[in-house]
Formats: sequence, structure tokens, C-alpha cells
Amino acid sequence: MDKSFEPGQIESKWYAQWEGNGWFKPSGQGEPYAILLPPPNVTGTLHMGHAFQHTIMDTLIRYHRMRGYDTLWQLGTDHAGIATEMVVTRLLGSEGKTRNELGRDAFIERVWEWKQQSGDTIERQMRRMGVSGDWSRTMFTMDEIPSEAVRETFVRLFEQGLIYRGQRLVNWDPVLKTAISDLEVVSEEEDGKLWSIRYPLADGSGSLVVATTRPETLLGDVAVAVHPEDERYAALVGKTLKLPLTDREIPVIADAYVEREFGTGCVKITPAHDFNDYAVGQRHGLAPINIFTDDAKINANAPAKYQGLDRYDARKVVLADLEAAELLVEEKKHKLQVPRGDRTGQVIEPYLTWQWFVKMDGLAARGLELVETGKVRFVPENWINTYRHWLGNIQDWCISRQLWWGHRIPAWYDTAGNAYVARSEEDAIAQAAAKHGGTAPALRREDDVLETWFSSALWAHSTLGWPNEKAMAERGFARYLPTSVLVTGFDIIFFWVARMIMMTDHFTGEVPFKDVYITGLVRDKDGQKMSKSKGNILDPIDLIDGIELEALVAKRTGGLMQPQMAAKIEKATRKDYPQGIAAFGADALRFTFASLASHGRDIKFDLDRCGGYKNFCNKLWNAARFVLMNCEGFSVEAGAPLAPQTEAERWILTRLHHCLTEVEAQFAAYRFDLVSQALYEFTWNEFCDWFLELAKPALTGSDAAAAASTRHTLLHTLELLLRALHPLVPFITEEIWQNVAPRLGIATPSVSLQAYPRAADVAADANAAGEIEWFKAVISQLRRIRSEMNLAPSKAIPLLLAGGTAQDRARAEKFGAQIAFLAKVESRRWLEAGEAEPAASAAIVGDLKLLIPLEGLIDLGAEKTRLAKEIARLEGEIAKCNGKLGTATFVANAPAAVVEQERQRLAEFSSTVASLREQLQKLGG
Repeated sequence: MDKSFEPGQIESKWYAQWEGNGWFKPSGQGEPYAILLPPPNVTGTLHMGHAFQHTIMDTLIRYHRMRGYDTLWQLGTDHAGIATEMVVTRLLGSEGKTRNELGRDAFIERVWEWKQQSGDTIERQMRRMGVSGDWSRTMFTMDEIPSEAVRETFVRLFEQGLIYRGQRLVNWDPVLKTAISDLEVVSEEEDGKLWSIRYPLADGSGSLVVATTRPETLLGDVAVAVHPEDERYAALVGKTLKLPLTDREIPVIADAYVEREFGTGCVKITPAHDFNDYAVGQRHGLAPINIFTDDAKINANAPAKYQGLDRYDARKVVLADLEAAELLVEEKKHKLQVPRGDRTGQVIEPYLTWQWFVKMDGLAARGLELVETGKVRFVPENWINTYRHWLGNIQDWCISRQLWWGHRIPAWYDTAGNAYVARSEEDAIAQAAAKHGGTAPALRREDDVLETWFSSALWAHSTLGWPNEKAMAERGFARYLPTSVLVTGFDIIFFWVARMIMMTDHFTGEVPFKDVYITGLVRDKDGQKMSKSKGNILDPIDLIDGIELEALVAKRTGGLMQPQMAAKIEKATRKDYPQGIAAFGADALRFTFASLASHGRDIKFDLDRCGGYKNFCNKLWNAARFVLMNCEGFSVEAGAPLAPQTEAERWILTRLHHCLTEVEAQFAAYRFDLVSQALYEFTWNEFCDWFLELAKPALTGSDAAAAASTRHTLLHTLELLLRALHPLVPFITEEIWQNVAPRLGIATPSVSLQAYPRAADVAADANAAGEIEWFKAVISQLRRIRSEMNLAPSKAIPLLLAGGTAQDRARAEKFGAQIAFLAKVESRRWLEAGEAEPAASAAIVGDLKLLIPLEGLIDLGAEKTRLAKEIARLEGEIAKCNGKLGTATFVANAPAAVVEQERQRLAEFSSTVASLREQLQKLGG
């Protein structure tokens, strides 16, 4: 092994071997364990959320693969209708071309060409993270298998009366000219204005005043509503108003939607341009009037003066005309939530248009039942409340999009507007012929495509070949459905998780997954959401490979439109990362993510933790080099039984047993933070810090049997530890394991193919553990004294022992050589009964007192100061214990074991203080 751990030199080498040898593919043997990768956008690159979730999934897959499960990690990418169409449209624009000039077929061909050239970036980046999914089965949502599933699903739902076409309000992006989902709308508070406008009564008897943030939409008003119990307006309900700037009259209606206390208590109703108003209009039978074109200009339903104006230009003209007509009562500043499309940044319009919808009430009731009855389990379980809330307030699902890239809706129209939903054009023609007496009229194919969430909702069963029976058999439909767990974010519980549950159950009778592990959002170290505008985005690949400061600045400021924002981000970046970002490697990044994966919502990512886990990797590397150097020329036959000769060996195996017990429990609970903590503490504290030290006396001693046994245990424990760590840090463990395995006669080609170590297979020895814990306490106390006395490591010290039990005497004798070796003790003796203690630095281990005579070793004045500080510290701890035990509520309400523990602590602190005071007195203090 090289002297230092260099992750860049080993990661690509081992990944290529793992994938090339087909070790990521399902084995077909053992109990099935399957995970679906939430398909990232084909346009995207790996971000911190991806890297975090992929680490969790890969850890689970590697763990279960090593435990003998038949593991399938179904990989794939989403065609990302809107995002991909935008990318290719921009590429065409850079060439001086437009989408419309190419036409639909040529445009789609160009998108496929782009996908082949540039669309697999994220898959390459996933490999850098160590993703061990079956790449040979990877699926793209526009591939033939999922496309067939989409067609079949749409047709069956239509035939079952669950899909219909209707005119409804949708979120409309006037730049993209398509409906978008709620998930693609970002609402943020912005500064705006509120205008109060007078609406005269038609009979001339007065007027009502309404307030609005969008005065241009009054051109589409169909009523003014008041609360039915508002006495101020009771006499006006049923009368009509003159709609300003138009020649129309509109009624005054009563509806409980109105808040009497807000504003004047009068609300303009514009059903074609507001979701709440649409519901009011439906209740009162009011026909909506759409006043916008698909690019948010005023259409022919408004007075001629305003037609063709952009919505914001129309606002200015409307306000000027209202003021001229003396109908504008007031204008004031107002904070409001503005919905913007996440792709274009444009303000979204509620827009009345013809779309395709899925009826959701029955599907939602069944989806809720499956979770309530435990067929699908949420982890953490509190997320079931979010699921319940969404399904309990569900609306029909708008599934159509006005795009070219995507799954084209399988519907055809005749000249009369009749729609024929069919699996193919031939089937549609046959339907039309039957309707028209045997002769089919000319048909036109639906232009719209399905939104990407529609195909994603089928992901669990479509990736397993449904509905094609041959593909289902080849891809293991019956074996892998339901899958074992879905790892995803809380923000798409409704948009994806719920729809998968509903669709998979509806078409297969199975749930898509048994568990849903909900992760939090990865935020920066201050808890802020990562975004380009904040300049706090971290690229996982930069953390793996490192990035120089100038390149990091360019990446964070590139593409920002506002120079002031770019300058601010550059300044902050130079302050936070004056040396750029160091290369941590994939293993350190993965361990960092695992350590943060608790059951909380937000994950604060601190780069310092990455550095800490890089140190952990270095520690493991150096420990392995120590073991291999001290086992040079030593090996055992494959399967040779382990026969520990020393208590240190039996102790480390006991600690490994306890570590693996904890790891097994926490994997089952999805507590990856506690899995990583258990492995970290065993690796760093017990194996590297203690066992390597405890092994040295045996390795250098004259007992050949103890030396050979210790070498065997060192190799055996390290090999088991590498296996235990492999799911979290696959690259470094593979590299080290390849050097360790031959010494143990292991012929398996990869650590990933070894069985995961089980606690039941590692013997525990409670007696040996107790002996070594006593020995560790003695060594720790002697090292503490040496450190406080500032003694050089090479300086030998005398040791006096006082008090103690018969067991202490036996242990001191048994471990005498090891104590001398590890604590650099040149002489050791017990004080005789009645013998006065010399001036010495003391420590207590149970009933045993350790004394290091000070004469010739230290400055007595400094030792007095040290003892006084330690006494003061312990007196503070005694005060805390007395405070708790003196509180009646603590003694009455705390668990008995906790109260007893506090009493023991008090007794130990008090005993130690008494001994230290005695020692201080002997020094004349």
C-alpha cells in the first residue's frame, strides 16, 4: 500500500472493475431486495440532494447485497419535458433557428440527438459517487417499455371513465405556453400594490368598492361577491353593477368565501383568472370570461381598446382610464405572494383552457387506505400526516402539457371535435368508422403531451416490463414488485409518491414499495437553502475532486444577470474558501452524508465535517498499513479457526460484536447517522487507537503463540471491519481489502462479494472486556498525568500503587509488562500498609490509586496549580449532582436507573476530590 491515501488514484479503477464484472446486477438468488432510483432529469447534473439520497440508496443496496439478498437497484432518468424542450430550443436559437421552423418531427429528432450527446452527464457523475445500480437495466422514461406502459395506462383509465377532457383553470406559463404543475410554481413574497376601484350600481343608487392587486383582470369580471351574513350589503344582493370600462352589467352575489373583515368586504369574481373565483363561479352558475391569449395578451373578449396589449401594459392603460373616469379610489403599497414558473421566472397565470384530467377521488381514497392499513410505511412516520393532508384535499389531476417533447397523448379528433382515445391510429380510425356508419372521417392527432409525472407515476411497474408479458418475465416483475424501499424527499410525497401508490395498486394490485424513507433538504452550514442566487451551492463533484478558488468563483457567478449580486457572491466565496475547496474523495463525502442522515427534515452540510471524515479515511489507511507491516510474511490458511491467546484480542472481538449489533439495529431503523457513528467509534477509538497499541506488547514480546495469534486477530478484525464499512465507503475499503484478503487465504475477487459480518458470528467475552477496560483506564490516567506534567514520551517514570482490591493487584500483575510498555513505566511497586505517600501526581481508577512521584520530574508549584484546578472542576460536577438529587421532581420523575447513576457519579466525584485534596496537602498546598 502507498504511504498516503489518495482517493483519486483508486476510485475510477475500482468502479470500472465492479461495473465491468457485472457485480451490480441482481443475482437471482436469495430474498429479493429492490430500490427504485427517483429518476433525475436527463438535463440535470448531480446536486447535493442527489448525492445525499444516492449515498443512502447505495449504502442500503451494498449492505443487502452483502447479506445475500437478490438486490436490484433500478436506475433511470426522466425525459423532463419542459426542461429538455427549453434546452434544445435555446440550442436552436444559438444556431439562428426556431422550433417552429423545424417542425414537430424534426424537433423531436433533434432532442433525441441532444440526449445521446449530452443527456447522460448525471449518470457519469453518479458513477463517481460509487452508485452500484444495474446500469444494464437503466431506463429512460421515453424508452419503448415505459412508453408502452404510458399508452396502455392512458387508454385503460379513459375506458374506465377515469380520464376526461375538460375546460378548467390551470397554472399557465405564458412564455412556455403550457400548463405546469404546482411543483413547478414557486411563490415568493414581493412588493406590489393594492388598488381600490368603484363599481357603480346599474340603477344609479350608489356603488360598491372592491380592492384588487390585478386591475387589468376586471375586464373578465362576472360578479361582485359579498358575505351572505354581511348586513351592510344584504339589500344589494341580486342587483347589478356596471362593470367599469366595459358595456357589461354584472350581478352582486352572496357567497361564504368572502371575508367580511377584509377590505370593504366586497370581492370581484373573475372565474377565468383566479382559482378561488372559479370555484365561486361554479357554485353560482356564472360563465367564465377569459381575457388572455396564451402569451398573456388581452384577447377579443375585452373592449377593442385593450386588445393585443401585454397584461402589464394593459394594467397601466386600465388604471389611467379608471382614474379618468373617477373610479379609482385608492392606490397603496401591498405585500403579495407572486407565483412564478421555476423554469422561466415569469409570473404564472391561472388560465382557462382545455386539458386532459384524471379523476382522483376514488384513486385517492384507495391510496390513503393502503397507507393507513400499513401496506406502505413512512419513515419517519410523521410524514404520513402530509400524505393524509394532500389526499384528503385532492383535486383532479391535469396531465396534459402543451409541448412537443414527451409522451404524445393517444387521442385523435374528427372535424366535429369528437375525440377517439386508442392504443394506435388504426384503432382510432376503427372507432371513428364505427361512429360514422363505417366510413372514418379524416382524423387529427392530439398535439399535447403528458406531463412527466404521469410516466413517473408508473415507474415501479413500467420499469419491470408492465404491461408486456415477455418484458415482465425478463425483468422480474413478479419477483421484485413490490420493491423494498423508496428513498425520496418530502417535497414530492404527493406529486410522485402518492401517485405511484395509486397507479401501481390500480393496475397491478400491488403497492410499489413497502417503505418510504423521507429525507430532508441539504442546506448550507447556516441552515440556508442552497441556491445560485445565494451563492452557496456546493457541487458534489467539486468536493470529490477539489476545485481552485478562481474556478469556484467563476462557477458561482457565471450566468448571473445582476453585477451587484455577482460581486456579492464573489466576495463571500473568496472569504469562505480562500484556498478553494480541497479534494475529499467520494468516500469522505459519502460518510459525511451518512453521518447527517438522521430523522430530521433539514441537513446542515458543513465542509469541516467532510474534512473530518477525510481524516477518518486517512486513519483507517494508516492503521491498515500498520497491520500489514506487522504481519509481513504472516498468513493463515483459508478458514483457519481464530484462537485468541490474549485478552486484548478477546476484547477487540467483543467490541466488534457490540458494534455490529448496533449496526444491524440501526440499518433496520434507517438511522444511517447511528450506523456511521457506531462504525466510526469502533474504527477510530477501539481498533486504531487502542487495539493497535494493545497489540504491540504481544507483537514485540517473546511469546511466539501470542504474537501469531495477535497477528491473526489483527488481520481478521481488519477484514471484518472493512466489510462492515464497505457499504458506506466502498472505494477505500476495496483497496485495503485487496491487500488484507490474501493474508487470510480469501480468494473472493472483491470485498463487495463477501458476506456482511454479523454480530452472531463474532464471539463476545465479557470477562476479557472488563479486564481490558480496567487496563485502558490505567493507561489513560497515566498518559493524562504525563501530558499534564509535560513529560516527554521517551521519559521513563516510576509508578507507585496504593489501595485497590485483590482484583486490582491481580490485574496489575497480569498487565505489568503491557503497562510498562505503553506508559513507559521503569519501575512499579505497591506502597506498604501505613507507608506515607510521597509528593506525587495521583489518579484514581476505582479503588486503586496511581502515584507518580514528583521528585526530579516536575515543578511542584505547577502540580499544585493543576490539582487545585481539577478539584475546582470536580466540585462543580458535585454541585450539579447535588442540584439534581436535591430536586424532588427529579428524584420522583426520573427513571430509577438515571437517579442511581447520578448518585454513583456523586460518590465517585466526592471520593476523587478527597484523594486529590489529600495529595495537594502533601505538596504543601
